[in-house]
Amino acid sequence: MQIWVDADACPKVIKEVLFRAAERTQTMVTLVANQGMKTPPSRFIRSLQVASGFDVADNEIVRRCEKGDLVVTADIPLAADVLEKGAIALNPRGELYTPATIRERLTMRDFMDTLRASGVQTGGPDSLNQRDRQLFANELEKWLLVASRSKSA
Repeated sequence: MQIWVDADACPKVIKEVLFRAAERTQTMVTLVANQGMKTPPSRFIRSLQVASGFDVADNEIVRRCEKGDLVVTADIPLAADVLEKGAIALNPRGELYTPATIRERLTMRDFMDTLRASGVQTGGPDSLNQRDRQLFANELEKWLLVASRSKSA
């Protein structure tokens, strides 16, 4: 099992948490982005640059991820796609997407898109705070624990 990161919009602090976890647990982390990504030297961390274009990075993640892999993304449609493949989807704020919650998230996303298209200013998400980082780290540790048990089984 490995970790895939929708890296174009992933906060730097979350990438740093992932880099430390990759080294500590010897888990492969792959950053997928439309641009070159700087990563620390490690045999457990790599970046994959894809062509620019709408959903190119997302499509590559969906194509490559496997059942049980962790995908870090704030992109709701990408989360839905990887859940269908049996992967785990976690956003940078520590929210674990599940088959039970993803439909509600997709509906809310579509509703907000409709509001924005009609000219309503909806504002963006709040900036990432310490609580968000802690929630992310906690969920990551849970996944790493399950992944380590799978390796040794």
